[in-house]
Amino acid sequence: MFNKFFVSKNVLIVGKSLHTYTKLVEDIISKSSYNLLDVVDVDECKNISIEELKRKNIKKIILALDERRGNFPTRFLLDVKLQGIDIVDFNDVYEEVTGKIAIDRIYPSNIIFSKGFKTTILKSMLKRVFDIFLSIVVLIVFFPICLFTAILIKIDSKGSVFYTQKRMGKAGIEFDIFKFRSMRIYSETESGPIWAQKNDPRITKVGKIMRKFRIDEIPQVINVLKGDMSFVGPRPERKFFVEQLKDQIPYYIERLIVKPGITGWATVKSGYCYTVDNNIEKIQYDLYYIKHLSILFDIKILFYTIKVILFGEGM
Repeated sequence: MFNKFFVSKNVLIVGKSLHTYTKLVEDIISKSSYNLLDVVDVDECKNISIEELKRKNIKKIILALDERRGNFPTRFLLDVKLQGIDIVDFNDVYEEVTGKIAIDRIYPSNIIFSKGFKTTILKSMLKRVFDIFLSIVVLIVFFPICLFTAILIKIDSKGSVFYTQKRMGKAGIEFDIFKFRSMRIYSETESGPIWAQKNDPRITKVGKIMRKFRIDEIPQVINVLKGDMSFVGPRPERKFFVEQLKDQIPYYIERLIVKPGITGWATVKSGYCYTVDNNIEKIQYDLYYIKHLSILFDIKILFYTIKVILFGEGM
């Protein structure tokens, strides 16, 4: 997906307050074949000659500026551009290389003037037809597994086979999500709402197996058929957590502009979320998905999901 930035090239990063970009720069370099030759403050541009750039065989300059007013090195960039050296925005490179959007480095204008974040009627119709078709196939193929799972749940612990819970969907509208019950009944009676954890003590023996192979998620195809969810999209969250996170994480509420999904880009890339920091990374993947939403991207995510299930990674 990110091939356009994977050609080996010598790059120079030019910007302001570059120490704040350290982690992001490391992400770019570690996940691409860029050869980072130097990081230069924007005020030092005037000391760099075209001959020096050619001697170092610089093929691309990445511009990293939090604020461009009064900082934009127009003369230097014009000279560089006319010499055939590519100039790209840091946020664009980070997005293409990592598959996520750096939410602490973008402004609302980056979203407003972006070529992405567009949902057409045709795109929505195709996605809905795809969801219905896939839901019917899953229900038919996995019916024997669902029946066997239901029997095991009843044998393993007290309580109903299915579990329903209020989740926030598109536009913040709540709906009842369906899952096979993987936890003990009344598991949050004393604690109140808490995030699922790794090795969660509330999970039953059968629940551990179901979660490992994502069998507990299968009943959500009913939500897809009802139109509450899509097969692919940001994972639906409870209102309790949404109300907390929207005040702590920039652009968190924007994930509600599309239907939630059984699986998603954030799901296969970052797995379960146990903390606010986990959710910060998750929203970066969610925004990337929303920006690039398409049926082809959905199919790619579904293949990633199969890989995750088979090899037990992520989610």
